[in-house]
Amino acid sequence: MRIATWNVNSVTARLPRLVDWLRDVSPDAVCLQETKVAADAFPRDEVAALGYDVAVRGDGRWNGVAIVSRLPLEDVTGSLVDEPGFPDPEARAIAATVGGVRLWSVYVPNGREPGHDHYAYKLTWLDALRRTVEGELRDDLPLALLGDFNVAPTDADVWDPAAFVGSTHVTGPERAALAALRDTGLADVLPRAMKYDTPFTYWDYRAGNFHKNLGMRIDLVYASAAFAERVTDAYVDRDARKGKGPSDHAPVVVDLA
Repeated sequence: MRIATWNVNSVTARLPRLVDWLRDVSPDAVCLQETKVAADAFPRDEVAALGYDVAVRGDGRWNGVAIVSRLPLEDVTGSLVDEPGFPDPEARAIAATVGGVRLWSVYVPNGREPGHDHYAYKLTWLDALRRTVEGELRDDLPLALLGDFNVAPTDADVWDPAAFVGSTHVTGPERAALAALRDTGLADVLPRAMKYDTPFTYWDYRAGNFHKNLGMRIDLVYASAAFAERVTDAYVDRDARKGKGPSDHAPVVVDLA
């Protein structure tokens, strides 16, 4: 079984690339983030032509998550326990069971800057995600959270820790919230980088950061033991970040026995 996650940074703008990628990589299920479309505007017909169904949560121009799957999508839900909002709940999480595997596609709030109201919202949202996962974890259930977490777990996950001092994505409270999520019983599935030493997943569009490999690892796969023990390979598909009009994120692909 092949599962992937990809922040596409607008499914409309990235649709030709997404269709080609689905055809070439042939995943069984893909968690998408930052789709930036309302649920009824998702390009269902285009992915259906490749044999995929889709579960979508979207509210228009911003945010948006989806799970695209060749297998039946069961037990679909789009809300967290006591889900916070800014001020209203946003389209940042959706879950479905696919082939006996429970998948959550998550798009964690950015946080903007430490001390901002959006930063407090980010921490509250991560805590709601933790409590939701605690309610779903079972020893016999392969479960994974996949998506753009907007947090680099360690200093090794950014190209230069000094460049991020005073910024979000690397602060102690964010990393503590991420650690609390892992402590529910999840493992960080670390992908192969495919090039260079660190499996970065995001590179800013500016200043040739991708070509200089000035990136971050913020697209993560957090898996239960029943999921992690089945992983045979995981890699960052850096090629999907190349060329004309890419997302600023690369997909992470996970193969399961």
